[in-house]
Amino acid sequence: MISTLLFWLAAATAGFFVLLFAELVSGGLRLVHLRDVAPLGDEEMPSVSIVAPARNEARGIEAALRSLLRQDVPRLEVILVEDRSEDETGAIVDRIAAGEPRLKVVRVTELPAGWLGKNHALQLGAERATGELLLFTDADVVMAPDTLRRAAGHLVRNRLDHVTAGPHVDMPGWLLRTFGVFFGIMFAIFTRPWRVKDPRSVQHVGVGAFNLLRAEAWRRIGGHRAIAMRPDDDMKLGKLVKKHGLRSDFVGAAEHVRVEWYHSLGEAVRGLRKNGFAGVDYRLSLVFLATVTQLLFFIWPFAAVFVTHGWTRTLYAVAVAILLVLFAGAAREQRVPPWYGVAVPLASALFIAVIWNATLYALVHRGIEWRGTHYPLDELKANRV
Repeated sequence: MISTLLFWLAAATAGFFVLLFAELVSGGLRLVHLRDVAPLGDEEMPSVSIVAPARNEARGIEAALRSLLRQDVPRLEVILVEDRSEDETGAIVDRIAAGEPRLKVVRVTELPAGWLGKNHALQLGAERATGELLLFTDADVVMAPDTLRRAAGHLVRNRLDHVTAGPHVDMPGWLLRTFGVFFGIMFAIFTRPWRVKDPRSVQHVGVGAFNLLRAEAWRRIGGHRAIAMRPDDDMKLGKLVKKHGLRSDFVGAAEHVRVEWYHSLGEAVRGLRKNGFAGVDYRLSLVFLATVTQLLFFIWPFAAVFVTHGWTRTLYAVAVAILLVLFAGAAREQRVPPWYGVAVPLASALFIAVIWNATLYALVHRGIEWRGTHYPLDELKANRV
């Protein structure tokens, strides 16, 4: 009985990975990469306002700001919203702004009720922007000088309202780098980014490192007021674009956009605690489903190859081989050694730990803690998109 059950579970697992491989490969081949997009010329290039919030970003803000100011855009303004920083962020920003008229600094001294700090900062910055295009990014993101010209080229030529981009993610150590690649695969499975550009599809994407919108589109969707209490503001921004009948697309930008995600395992677990529960819309049923899915499809098959026999072992070996090939493809894009794929079960276990850590923290503390501020769970859940 058990051997029969294991055989059919192995068959279902292998079938799942065959179908997943077909969709991820075909979908990935349809994705546009910024490296292949021709940049706009000066006469076609719209004016751009880059809006970046910063709170305690002294570690990386200078490199990020200077990369934004190096964007090869004729009409460019950078709006840095300094949000109650307690480190040297303000001093660094002031020093750069002293010799750079394109850099505008907006200071937040008090956070109003009903807002997450980051979302409030993005709203303030965008309200002061004068550009035809708005780029929302983070204060630790570094971009190549031609990034905006290429992204704007994709937006203008395809008559889009929103372009978001997948960056290269820098993380130290083999486990975090493995987790970064694995997280990217989960992101692709969940969002199906190649479907985003289809106006008939409900699939949507937004990436905090790079959300480029027409200013008129941002105003039409209600700005960040509509997602004032969403820790997953980047994804929900993409959802608002699609809900309002506007056109969106996702592009690969690993060669053009780089972000230092987390610097240690503990920092990753703590950092993802703010939006892990929000990512499943605060639904415990989805947390349990994600846990079971990870155990059955991304952890157990690696063990089953060693403890099962016959066709059951063969089917699990097929599943593991396909998963390793998928990992190798994603790892190549992120410049991670493909053999790190042998640690996928550990990355999957970390994925489960992150989700449960975020969920239990939110339930026990009745909210989340983000950048020194507590946000009540009831208020977070009330902001439905």
